[in-house]
Amino acid sequence: MLCLRPVNRRRCALAFLLFAVLCAKPVPAQELVTVRIGAASDLGPLRSVWSYFGYDEPNYTYAPHGRELISELAALGPVPVYIRTHNLLTTGDGTPALKWGSTNAYTEDASGKPVYDWTIVDRIFDTYVHAGARPFVELGFMPEALSIHPQPYQHSWPKGPLDTGWSYPPRDYSKWAELVYQLVLHCAQRYGEGEVASWYFEVWNEPDIFYWHGTPEEYEKLYDFSADAVKRAMPRARVGGPATTGPADPKAAVFLREFLGHCARGTNFVSGKTGAPLDFISFHAKGSPKAVDGRVEMGLSTNLKSADRGFEIVASFPQFAKLPVVLSESDPDGCAACASRDHPQYAYRNGTLYPAYTAAAINGIIELAHRCNINLAGVLTWAFEFEGQPPFEGFRTLATNGIDKPELNFFRMAGRMAGEQLKSESSGAEPLADILESGVRSNPDVDVLAARGKRSIAVMIWNYHDDDVPGPDARIALRIAELPPQARRLLLHHYRIDRDHSNAYTAWLALGSPQNPTSEQLAQLKAAGQLQLLEPPRPVETRNRSARIDFALPRQSISLLELSW
Repeated sequence: MLCLRPVNRRRCALAFLLFAVLCAKPVPAQELVTVRIGAASDLGPLRSVWSYFGYDEPNYTYAPHGRELISELAALGPVPVYIRTHNLLTTGDGTPALKWGSTNAYTEDASGKPVYDWTIVDRIFDTYVHAGARPFVELGFMPEALSIHPQPYQHSWPKGPLDTGWSYPPRDYSKWAELVYQLVLHCAQRYGEGEVASWYFEVWNEPDIFYWHGTPEEYEKLYDFSADAVKRAMPRARVGGPATTGPADPKAAVFLREFLGHCARGTNFVSGKTGAPLDFISFHAKGSPKAVDGRVEMGLSTNLKSADRGFEIVASFPQFAKLPVVLSESDPDGCAACASRDHPQYAYRNGTLYPAYTAAAINGIIELAHRCNINLAGVLTWAFEFEGQPPFEGFRTLATNGIDKPELNFFRMAGRMAGEQLKSESSGAEPLADILESGVRSNPDVDVLAARGKRSIAVMIWNYHDDDVPGPDARIALRIAELPPQARRLLLHHYRIDRDHSNAYTAWLALGSPQNPTSEQLAQLKAAGQLQLLEPPRPVETRNRSARIDFALPRQSISLLELSW
């Protein structure tokens, strides 16, 4: 197996490329894929469910590259971007580390009286709000002074266990509730109730695993005290949870179901009445990539199965049918801070397989939500940046050292899609039932998502396969019918993510994988990391209110076609 030990990254990348070339078998050109769009056949508003992001390390937020990336995320499109981070209430001096951060928001004096300090929390939320983004506030983790098992408190992952003192229940639920109350009250005073009413307040993270060293009942108690505190501070604020792991796991499914049952008909730990406030529901869904014979094999099926099972559980509670549902983490794998240098199954993260996977996953999740009549509000990508790490180290990130990766350009494409979702079909699309059952293992999934604006149509088409091996281009025949009478002549902007477009990683390899790029190289890499056109803008003629566009789409690539009139 290639590249399993730490070696020179350039040699490792070249070895993977050489392996792919040597092992590739001649394949015939792929059959023509016909993509049909009905420009007058809308399915309702296309919700920008992709405009949600998150990460473990809150102190990277206001680091130089963190601020830069937050500004880029906020500028992705016309809808607000929501940002979630762990460790907002964790004790410490604000020094970041992998899977760690702190704000020191809560300490106690010698007499046990609470001391609140919002300095670092303000720096984080100020960065979001001033850029035009909104906080998705995760209420966690446990301050050292409140933890029932405080020592050891800060972990030294990966050298030691991750679940140290921050992951335990509070020794005093009333003090925890007062901390939540003071936080929400402070935010309302600092940013205004109208702004804070648009935020989310989510109670904890993944309480069904090691993030919570308490029982399910103790989490329900934490939730009740937290929700009551949020509502006392600001009745209009939105509170929800439980942010459990993927419900494809039976234990996670039971936890989610029992939590929703508690909110619907359980005895509230604060009021003694029936039920608990619940303004949105959250859970997570992850994929399961593997390293197989020197290549990556993605696990899209696992990702979609968790979403599907979670939606089925939510749909079984009719009283919550209209509540927004947020997959507050949805990713190809479960460890953003694990580098592909040490974990070869994560070698997909720098190139175009990552955005192609994201396109297929989000499209599948949207379809599953529609099937279950779920009010899907968000699908959150747990990826940001790691300050001070080597470039293209293989973390699950959107940018590396200020250089945008192909994954970020998927979100730039998606941000250009707005308006009404259009009825569309592709002869190259794999059936959703087959993807749920076994992933994309035989034919590639060549599928489409389309939207209509006031004087434009945006069409996203991807060519995805779970196996990261060479494959033939898809020959796309795009047919758009039912165009408005005034759309006699269209202007086409064709954006592309592939090996040679919107791809700073291949540009970095071509430069010799510089660890400290010169200013000239950095400028080249930054330019290569932007969303790029496949060709200059050009006119497209219409006939009988229809248009035809033909092009080739490589494997693990995405095209966005914007047609305006």
